[in-house]
Amino acid sequence: MGTKIGKIAAVMLLILFSLFSFSSQSDAASSVYVTKGNTSSKVVALTFDDGSDGTNINKILDILSAHNVKATFFLTGSGAENHPQAIKNIAAKGHQLGNHSYSHPDFRTLSAAQMKSQLDRTETIIKNLTGKSTKPIFRAPYGSVNASVLAGVGAAGYGYTIQWNIDTIDWRGDSATTITNKVVNNIVPGTVVLMHTGTGASGTPAALPNIITKLKAKGYSFVTVSQLLNLPASPPASGGTTYTVKAGDTLYSIAKRFNTTVAKIAAANNIANVNLLRIGQVLKIPGTSTAPTPPPATSTTYTVKAGDTLYSIAKRYNTTVAKIAAANNITNVNLLRIGQVLKIPGTATAPPPAATVKYTVKAGDTLYSIAVRYNSTVAKIAATNNITNVNFLRIGQVLTIPR
Repeated sequence: MGTKIGKIAAVMLLILFSLFSFSSQSDAASSVYVTKGNTSSKVVALTFDDGSDGTNINKILDILSAHNVKATFFLTGSGAENHPQAIKNIAAKGHQLGNHSYSHPDFRTLSAAQMKSQLDRTETIIKNLTGKSTKPIFRAPYGSVNASVLAGVGAAGYGYTIQWNIDTIDWRGDSATTITNKVVNNIVPGTVVLMHTGTGASGTPAALPNIITKLKAKGYSFVTVSQLLNLPASPPASGGTTYTVKAGDTLYSIAKRFNTTVAKIAAANNIANVNLLRIGQVLKIPGTSTAPTPPPATSTTYTVKAGDTLYSIAKRYNTTVAKIAAANNITNVNLLRIGQVLKIPGTATAPPPAATVKYTVKAGDTLYSIAVRYNSTVAKIAATNNITNVNFLRIGQVLTIPR
């Protein structure tokens, strides 16, 4: 009898532990999974994954410089240790840096602590080499992602997990023509292109000038991932800051954002025609060490719920992560607590309630696949449907999908 009671008690403890683990995971803001920019503007982000050899880095940098294009490089810590000068060159050319782990493992096989160790180790190496952070963007090795990975990466300080919508598959040694056609023939506004820097991607340096030239002829401009997602830029080391022009910007709107004047920005950048700006143009903003965004006079409040992220809240209220963070003095945009009351700047009234849809579970479905399909999160669907075991679904189960 005693053995039977002991087994029952052990099972109950296991269930309680599972519930506690799920609740704790839901409290943390998961990394936002991004495959492309949500924009109708003709912009594209060229991204390069760097592994152990980095053979083509300097060739790629020379081509990007010749065409005045900024790109995003996802770096491994082991690669940075193998070719530190090349990594310094990437940063010196003004390209964005992202984290691609230390040793390129499949993150689905790692614990949250192991994920954090991979990310922290790489962040330290890159910061020591370049003085720049890889946060807040991460790219999963092999593009291998699930809900646990997004939760672990978010908890480690990486708010955005960047996938792609055009994979050149250049690592298998395809020709420059094949790589070029894959990009040019599939381009859409907001595209994220995946390429590689290693010796296996032998066709990439030859393809890159053609890709850039042909996309420019189609009216496309080139942006970093942070520019594509409208994330706040890191302030430069010295006095003053810079701003990259986006679609819809005017000198007046930029001056207002940085609490300066049109005349000062025009003078600092030798601009003769204050009505003429180009997307991707980098402006010096005089008299500022950071990029303050004062909260608008009107605002509302929002109480954080399980599964919320600043990105999802900003999207719901048609504002930005940076504005909400500034209005609430938030220094870590990846850390929210359930029940936290946020001021939402620039809104006089709350938006209409989020729409929901119904979905009937089919064979082979998982909460993660359903969440990706509906641009939601596992935590939100679980909370809406009172699901305590996120790995258990039954065929025919009808789920309410929050949006």
